[in-house]
Amino acid sequence: MSNVPNITLNNGVTMPQLGFGVWQVPDEEARKAVATALETGYRSVDTAAVYENEQGTGRALAGSGIPRDELFVTTKLWNGDQGYDSTLRALDASLDRLGLDHVDLYLIHWPMPEVDKYTDTWRAFEKIHADGLARAIGVSNFQPTHLKRLIDLGGTVPAVNQIELHPRLQQSVPRAFQADHRIATEAWSPLGQGGEVLRDPVLAEIAARHGKTPAQVVLRWHLQLGNVVIPKSVTPARIRENIDVFDFELGPEAMKAVAALNTDTRLGADPDTMNWMS
Repeated sequence: MSNVPNITLNNGVTMPQLGFGVWQVPDEEARKAVATALETGYRSVDTAAVYENEQGTGRALAGSGIPRDELFVTTKLWNGDQGYDSTLRALDASLDRLGLDHVDLYLIHWPMPEVDKYTDTWRAFEKIHADGLARAIGVSNFQPTHLKRLIDLGGTVPAVNQIELHPRLQQSVPRAFQADHRIATEAWSPLGQGGEVLRDPVLAEIAARHGKTPAQVVLRWHLQLGNVVIPKSVTPARIRENIDVFDFELGPEAMKAVAALNTDTRLGADPDTMNWMS
C-alpha cells in the first residue's frame, strides 16, 4: 500500500500529493521506470502527449496488477492540438496510447497567449469532464492572468495548475492566486532538475541534520507548503529515495532557510512568451 497522503481537489476528486513524472524519458525506459515506481508505492503518474511515452506508461500501468481505481493518471494536451475539435481528438489518441478509458487529470500543457486558443480548448475540456473521460481538468504553465480568463468564463475552475516550481523559483504570486481560487499547485522540476539547486550548502546542512538527502529535503519542503510534486528519475534507488519523505518534518527555521534560496530563476520556458506549436 502507498503511504502518500492525498489532497482533495476543488471538485472533490482526491489526488496523491506525490507522484512520478516521466518527462524526457523514452517510451521503453518509461515503461520500466513506471513499473519500478508502482512497485515502490507510487500511485500517481504524470505523462503528456509531447513526451511520446504514453504507450510505455500505459503498458506499465496495465502490467502492474494495481486496480484502476487505485491509480491516478495525468496526461496533457500538446500545443498543436489546441482548439475545440482538435482537443477532443487529441484526448482520444492519448487514451488509445495509454490503453485507458479515462484519465484522472487532463491538463492544457501551455497557454500559448499569442495563439490564443486556450479558452476554446477549455470548453472542450469541460465537455471531456462532463463525458467522464477525465475525472478532473486543469492546466499547466498558466499565469494568474491566463487563469483569470478561464475563471471569468463562468464555468469550471481548473482543479490544478502544474508550474515550474523549486527552491530557486518559488512562485509566491501564482501560488497565492491559486490558493485563493482553490486551484492545487503542482510542481514540475520540483528538484530544479537535480543540478545546482541540490548542491546548495544550505540544503546539505539541513539534510545532514535529518539524515536525509538534499533532494528529500526539497521534496519535504514542497509537501509542507502544500504543493503536489512529481519528481522524475529512471534510477531505482532514486525512485525509492524520492518517496521516502514521510518520516521526518522540517521545522520553521529550515522552511525559512529554503525559502531564502529563491532567485526567481527559470530553467524552462516563460509561459508569457512560449508559443511553440511543435
